[in-house]
Amino acid sequence: MQILGGVGSNNVTPDVEYLVIAGGGGGGGPNGGGGGGAGGYRTAAGLAVVAGTSYTVTIGNGGAGSTTQAVAGTAGQNSVFASITSDGGGAGGGSGNGGAGGSGGGAAGYDGSVGGTATSGQGSAGGTGQGVISGRSRAAGGGGGAGGVGGNNSGENAGNGGSGLASSITGTSVTRAGGGGGGSFTEYGGGGSGGSGGGGSQNFPSTAGTANTGSGGGAGSHYLSVLSDGAAGGSGFVAIRFANTFDVAASTTGSPTYSNTGGYHIYQWTSSGSVTF
Repeated sequence: MQILGGVGSNNVTPDVEYLVIAGGGGGGGPNGGGGGGAGGYRTAAGLAVVAGTSYTVTIGNGGAGSTTQAVAGTAGQNSVFASITSDGGGAGGGSGNGGAGGSGGGAAGYDGSVGGTATSGQGSAGGTGQGVISGRSRAAGGGGGAGGVGGNNSGENAGNGGSGLASSITGTSVTRAGGGGGGSFTEYGGGGSGGSGGGGSQNFPSTAGTANTGSGGGAGSHYLSVLSDGAAGGSGFVAIRFANTFDVAASTTGSPTYSNTGGYHIYQWTSSGSVTF
């Protein structure tokens, strides 16, 4: 990429700042499933790129929520930019531990179940759950978020999802990658900040993670004969930016959104594609 004004050469390229968020995990099934973990969250500046090279951009899908009692949700899919891979969020537990992932899924509401582990540097662990309490339904743990661990159950109350993280790479501060709330008979777990889904309870159905935030899906619940299914995690997101003293990218695919803001060329992908510098 040539520096604007003609003072550079064609083999001069910028260093790139990136944000790569994977798909969030799906919530566990009815009767106290665990909340889905947020997709892995990786961001840094100073990534070197090579002129004329096409770099892959992959947007991971969110994992499906479980519709079957005592069955875990599905893990989110990885997102990729160039050599940077963020791991999909861990699945919310169905009858035991939460799944491992970028952030870990929350544990199901069964005694001894623990939250899923997180990938180092990408997120946080899920919360723990507990079995039948006072003869009533189980209370599960919340999924981990990029900015905080998933909440543990508190008696009959399910754990909240862990908080997400804010980034201003697009020119506006946006919080993404929160953990999904756990499911319970009485009080559902709320989603963590950043577009995550809430868990189900006797009064509320579970809700899905918001698209292109990498947030975890809320877990299912069971009240009398009414089942609330686990909800899906949100799909992933990739953004890059570099100084606008350099030319724009030579080409892109995947229809990224482009802006020239605050001294940066900014590209945002919500579907898979590529970029060549």
